[in-house]
Amino acid sequence: MATNTSTSTEFDVQDGEAEEKVEARVGLRYTLSQVRRDPTAIAGLFIIVVTTVVAFVAFVDSTVFGFLSDYAFFANLGVRQYWLAETFWYSPLSEQAETLRPPYLLTNELYPNQPGTLEHPLGTDDRGRDILSRLFYGTQIAITVGIVSTGIAMILGTLVGAVAGYYGGWIDDALMRAAETLFAIPFLVLVIAFMAAFGRELMYAMIGVGIATIPTFARLIRSRVLSVREEDFIEAARAAGVRDRNIIFRHIIPNSFAPVLVQATLQVGINILIIAGLSFLGYGAQPPTPSWGQMLADSRQYMLPNPWFSIWPGIAILVTVVGFNLLGDGLRDALDPRINN
Repeated sequence: MATNTSTSTEFDVQDGEAEEKVEARVGLRYTLSQVRRDPTAIAGLFIIVVTTVVAFVAFVDSTVFGFLSDYAFFANLGVRQYWLAETFWYSPLSEQAETLRPPYLLTNELYPNQPGTLEHPLGTDDRGRDILSRLFYGTQIAITVGIVSTGIAMILGTLVGAVAGYYGGWIDDALMRAAETLFAIPFLVLVIAFMAAFGRELMYAMIGVGIATIPTFARLIRSRVLSVREEDFIEAARAAGVRDRNIIFRHIIPNSFAPVLVQATLQVGINILIIAGLSFLGYGAQPPTPSWGQMLADSRQYMLPNPWFSIWPGIAILVTVVGFNLLGDGLRDALDPRINN
């Protein structure tokens, strides 16, 4: 009898340890620990933090200080800070407005008498505006449009997919057929048609891209809801008389949100790239508002003699999009139980 008791106790201990291991593989703390162990996710997070800080600094400067002038990056600091006013960081406006300056330490073959200066570390554009300053302000626009457009798509798509998957029947058919109708229209055609109807402003670009991306999130979360709604705790909530609205918002969506979070992280980078393309085509941010896509459009006729004019905004778009993709891949690995087992 003593042997049987000790054996059953050992089994209970082993079962308890197994349950603790299973429980340790879920939750926010475990997800963050997995992300911290992934060097690609850390690299992506670092890029996102840097770009977000730059965007915030640009926003504060544009609304309060105004240090980062279109016509000088460091020179304007010299004007506002008296102890730098007499240094080599300051130059008259006539010198600041020289067009198509090359980056610092480089010379322009078309303008051999106009070398790069420290006042314009990345050079100037065809109107004499400082490229580095415009890249800073462009970061603010890129981060804003990426997050806002993705937020619109994620919120509306999550609601549509959760309601469709939970109720099923004719509600599911009606909502998902509407989503598939949006899928049937080419993405850029839908966004451009939306902006042609309401306006070419940046706000309508964000709304149009967000609406066009709703089906992606709706179909993603619906597939999860179809399985989550059959779980025992959902049946228990129904038996306890909990309203459907509370079940959807308190149980269904939180337990189906992991793939949506991963997709949202990836979608921010995708939307930044899409709206940059729209700005390149003349939609979205309008001149003189600095945006990376508009800077690429302005540099088209100067690509061969002045390659740096198009290289810098291209690098900014590339690095930002790669940062969100790296973080999204890291979150996907951390939230995928098949990888972590």
